[in-house]
Amino acid sequence: MNVRVVPVIALALTLGLAGCASEGKSAAERTVERFYAAVRDHDGQRACVLLAPEAAEGLRTGGESCSNTVLGLDLPGGQVRETVVWGDEAQVRLTHDTVFLHRFPLGWMIRAAGCRPRGYLPYSCEVKT
Repeated sequence: MNVRVVPVIALALTLGLAGCASEGKSAAERTVERFYAAVRDHDGQRACVLLAPEAAEGLRTGGESCSNTVLGLDLPGGQVRETVVWGDEAQVRLTHDTVFLHRFPLGWMIRAAGCRPRGYLPYSCEVKT
């Protein structure tokens, strides 16, 4: 194999992987943006469809549906500040809180939202699995 070809192949692989990560980032961000738009529009049903099954189930408490409960939570949202993707997991930091997602076969779904850091302790989240 020609020695000059190796750097070109390495560069192509790096760019290809960066493209996949970029696609994952933007898809995760779109899920978060759609979730917060649904909350702002008072459309709890649309918001709950974007939650991971365990997160949606966790909001069904005391006879209330997920769609009613999610609208009563403290979910300030804000603009996307940073997105990090690790394989099938993602974290989207917004202006006022943080969201954690998982990539399922059907796409990105929210595992936790309305999350706020607590120093060395785990995040405190309004929606969680």
